[in-house]
Amino acid sequence: MPKMKTKSGAKKRFRFSANGKIKTGQAYKRHRLISKSKRTRKELKGTLSHSETQRVERWMPYA
Repeated sequence: MPKMKTKSGAKKRFRFSANGKIKTGQAYKRHRLISKSKRTRKELKGTLSHSETQRVERWMPYA
């Protein structure tokens, strides 16, 4: 059976943390951040939900 390929778009967009969670970049965090509240900026951080995590793990079988 041949090796499974990693989706090239996924390896550019997602990173695995040490405890297995998946981190990703978020939209609306490049510029004009002064007009956003501290709470809004903080909420733009974070990890993926459980269902999204399962999907990304299928895209990146060797991560």
